[in-house]
Amino acid sequence: MTPPRSTLRADAQRNREHLITTAAEAFASGRPISLDAIAKRAGVGSATLYRHFPTREDLVEEVYRDQIRPLRDDAQVLLATERPAQALHAWMRRFAEWAGERRGICEALVAMSASGRFGTGPVCDEVQQILEMVLEAGAEAGELRSDINPVDVGGILAGVLSVAGAPEQRAQLDRMLTVVVDGLRPH
Repeated sequence: MTPPRSTLRADAQRNREHLITTAAEAFASGRPISLDAIAKRAGVGSATLYRHFPTREDLVEEVYRDQIRPLRDDAQVLLATERPAQALHAWMRRFAEWAGERRGICEALVAMSASGRFGTGPVCDEVQQILEMVLEAGAEAGELRSDINPVDVGGILAGVLSVAGAPEQRAQLDRMLTVVVDGLRPH
């Protein structure tokens, strides 16, 4: 990935931030857009974009970096008010709604999971940490298995979203999430 922000020259940092802002606007439009078109809109060359964001997934993750953080608070509230298995189901549903409102994030999560990179970017890392927190609470309560890797659950969630991530598929999503949570219960 790219060097830490603090090590970039001032002009490189400006280019990076402008690329992120331009991509966020492009993604919010709801229309498909190529990375080269984003670079052009940002007034930089494609090589500059790819130097900062080698893949589309890297750019998508950076665009949504700060927007994922409130989902941690949601998980904590759910754990305080629901049994851990129910909290996991409800949080995954909330994550699906969050992801459905953000163009490109579902595709990025699926691609990262398929490539074995799930948990290596800011969004995936946060999802992994949230899942770890909920899974640990579930294991401590005896409701969820203790041998579950949050990265695996994140990959499963990405797969479920690739099949039933659209708003009109919420009933199917809920059924699939029920199967996932049931599969995470102790035998």
